[in-house]
Amino acid sequence: MSSSHILKWLSASALASLSLIAVADDDAGVTPYRPSVSSPAQLPLPGQLELEMGLLSSKQGNARRDSLPYQLKLAFNPQWGILIGGEAVVSARDDSGNRARGIGDTTLVLKRAFLIDDSSALGLEFGIKTPTAKDSIGSGKTDYSINGIYSQDIGKVHMDANLNFVHLGIADPGTSSTQTGLSASFSTPIADKWGATAELSGTHRSGSDNTSQILAALAYSPSNRMTIDFGVAKGLNKASPDLSLFTGIVLPLGRLW
Repeated sequence: MSSSHILKWLSASALASLSLIAVADDDAGVTPYRPSVSSPAQLPLPGQLELEMGLLSSKQGNARRDSLPYQLKLAFNPQWGILIGGEAVVSARDDSGNRARGIGDTTLVLKRAFLIDDSSALGLEFGIKTPTAKDSIGSGKTDYSINGIYSQDIGKVHMDANLNFVHLGIADPGTSSTQTGLSASFSTPIADKWGATAELSGTHRSGSDNTSQILAALAYSPSNRMTIDFGVAKGLNKASPDLSLFTGIVLPLGRLW
């Protein structure tokens, strides 16, 4: 599947999904987790099922990967919720030109929010990545993760800082099976219905090169029930993807209770 075909698929899916907004509560806004690596501590409105989906295209040297990431979010109450995500379609090409296509791995996350006050919150995410992708796309093993979150409003700027640890199901000889990730994103409104996000993130694993990237994105919210984003991420060293382009949408599918 070429990137142009993926983009057409995404556009058609987004247009079809817009019809689902009508079943959502008119006063229920969405809580976007896209497009940054960092997750916010806050959960969506309890009982409101939200869908995030997008298009991600990245390249590193001669390798290229195009995918359709998605995530479903549901909060049981202001403190607890679940996230189910993955890649609906992946088209990858390695440095040698070998191609692979299929679905990606699937991640299930249990989330706990600790609301401190109206402007700050803490969060914990407990995740498991199941190997639903074939080995040429994913690792073929199960990964476990824990993510600590601190979210803070600083005037008009919203900050999300994440520190996470991932136990990899498989690691190259001489490298650690535990990976540490650190990220901090900052978002702010810049005009009516428009917002901007900037983020710095990276990972560390003993025996392997560190990764680091900077991300910049714009978001457009025609209503409080839909947000569209697009942006770019640039790797800051050779171990990181050279360039990533992305776009996506966040919307409610409906109120379950």
